[in-house]
Amino acid sequence: MSTTGNGLRTRRGKRLAGSAAGIAAVALTLAACGGGDSGIGGGGNDDPPAAAEECPCEIRFSWWGSDTRHESTQQIIDAFEAENPDITVVPDFTDWDGYWDKLATSVAAGDTPDVITQEERYISDYSTKNVLADLSALDIDTSKVDEGVLAGGQIEGAQYGIPTGINAYALVADPEIFADAGVELPDDTTWTWEDYVTTANAISKGAGDGVWGTQDYGFNEAGLNVMARQRGESLFTPEGELGVSEETIADFFQVSLDLMKGGGQPDAARTVEYQAAGPEGGLLGTNQGAMGVWWTNQLGALSDSSGHELELLRLPGESEGERTGMYYKPAMFYSISADTEYPESSAKFVDFLLNSEEAAKIMLTDRGLPANTEVRESILGDLSPTDQKVADFMADIEDEIVDTPPVPPHGSADLADIMERVNTEVLFERITPDEAATQLIEEVNAAIAD
Repeated sequence: MSTTGNGLRTRRGKRLAGSAAGIAAVALTLAACGGGDSGIGGGGNDDPPAAAEECPCEIRFSWWGSDTRHESTQQIIDAFEAENPDITVVPDFTDWDGYWDKLATSVAAGDTPDVITQEERYISDYSTKNVLADLSALDIDTSKVDEGVLAGGQIEGAQYGIPTGINAYALVADPEIFADAGVELPDDTTWTWEDYVTTANAISKGAGDGVWGTQDYGFNEAGLNVMARQRGESLFTPEGELGVSEETIADFFQVSLDLMKGGGQPDAARTVEYQAAGPEGGLLGTNQGAMGVWWTNQLGALSDSSGHELELLRLPGESEGERTGMYYKPAMFYSISADTEYPESSAKFVDFLLNSEEAAKIMLTDRGLPANTEVRESILGDLSPTDQKVADFMADIEDEIVDTPPVPPHGSADLADIMERVNTEVLFERITPDEAATQLIEEVNAAIAD
């Protein structure tokens, strides 16, 4: 895939809400932290290279997730230790809500995990405080990872995170509810944002009481990023500034009001309730809606909850703007502490996570479709039918993706809370889309300026 280029479909190039408490803790505690004792680099570190490490040794690996992820990750650790008996990997895990508080506390105490799972909203906060090593200085083979995907973990030329896998923000549709409403599935290669509103409104009218065309999309900044990219803008610029115009933000929020007015999505109070219920408790998961915008790796949970065969579609507007807006998002990242006592062993473990087919067959799509394209190909036969749909969809849009958005800047983790609050105000019509655009820009600029 190419990492450059713009234009319409004829000029194609190849190519998750954080905890407010967690990021507040990061902001308060990281200021006292510096990296570089290992000599592997962390935000401009000039220390001399460290001496070769001695093993047996222990390294600590931190991650978040469900019990299922914890169990599969332990299996991967066991497989790595079988190949590397001199290296013991100590698991350090929790759920998402507690992860960032725990990590910030560990870093502040000088007890940073050797291998750290990172997320795009937070990686800048840690890298700018010299907590993370430049992985390009370590022996990790990234040759089978697309350059555009790899760029998702790069800041000012340094590789602070290696993507675990890839997702895309996509439209999930329930063909059964479309059929019940007498509405055809859209041609997702050509439909517009206006078509999206018209389609959702028609489904609500045809399906009857208690079923809506779509779930509101305004709580997640990824949708705004796609619309901005379609217009030749971006949510953030490579320089770390807000890159989306007031007009685009206002238009983004206006879509929700048009849907509510036409009946295509629930009223504000119900919308907030569905949003809080997560994928399984939302409209698609409870068979009360025909569409919703979700990350591709959520298709399995949505399908299991609904009991229906759901489909993935491109977001509206991909063919009508200056360029396509959809992109591959690193599901999460592997990072290494700049202070680790065992950089070589940590790098060996990250290399195993990234490049081992054995690890991939255990992990499957739990951390996104594997970033290593050869490893990804090797597990296709092991995927469930739902995960196979995800793999097919991701392959189908590959030639349409122009590039990867820049890494969000320091302070951007606040955007999730800002989006949720501002979108709620719009839905209850306490502010207009134009006022929402002004407010969002002011609050985001203040967050990333701190």
